[in-house]
Amino acid sequence: MFAPNATHEPIGHCALHIIDSIRNALVPIHRAGWPFIAGFFFASIILGLLWEPLFWIGLVLTAWCAYFFRDPERVTPVSDDLVVSPADGHVSLVGSIVPPQELDLGEEPMLRISVFMNVFDCHVNRAPVAGPIRQIVYQKGSFKNAELDKASEVNERNSLVIDSVRGPVGVAQIAGLVARRIICWSKTGDGLQTGERFGLIRFGSRLDIYCPPGFVPRVSEGQRALAGETVLAEFGEMLSPYEVRRG
Repeated sequence: MFAPNATHEPIGHCALHIIDSIRNALVPIHRAGWPFIAGFFFASIILGLLWEPLFWIGLVLTAWCAYFFRDPERVTPVSDDLVVSPADGHVSLVGSIVPPQELDLGEEPMLRISVFMNVFDCHVNRAPVAGPIRQIVYQKGSFKNAELDKASEVNERNSLVIDSVRGPVGVAQIAGLVARRIICWSKTGDGLQTGERFGLIRFGSRLDIYCPPGFVPRVSEGQRALAGETVLAEFGEMLSPYEVRRG
């Protein structure tokens, strides 16, 4: 028996709360993915009319396509001393190298950190630092394995140079074996915030980040990275894991 003064929420309100909970649990899908998801779904229906098992195979592929274009919210560390990952994936390369000529970043070696995205990673790309975009350069090329070191020079790519407080940072979107479309909706002169979305690549690829002098890596090759969250490099002197920053 209920207490006389107890209040009961209407069933309609309870249903709305349940719907909101389900909606909040689902990962958003980027708008660029909806045409592909719809294409996979309608192809599944047509193939299913020819042979029923093809419908279920197509439905699985449709679900994978929706998963591929997911666009989750991220919590970005905000500091001019940090470079955060622009992509989900694993860190494939960490080292110093002369940046590609099209970036106009000089002839001196810079710290380069590469993040490789496979077909199961989230492919929405985010700004590694804050600042205005100095230039955007598109370079035609081949579609070799994006994990190869030479992919930064021979593969099709789209590169941005962002003028951060600590100096210009280069970001190269590199196509891979499967990737056939690099998308960048930001434009020269746009001011980006750290972690802000600026583009994506379909399907499987790599991003190279070129850091100005003074930055040291905070990741190792093979480590997993999350776009907009994982710190790739930090400005300042190299500290051991047991040293404490003072001042």
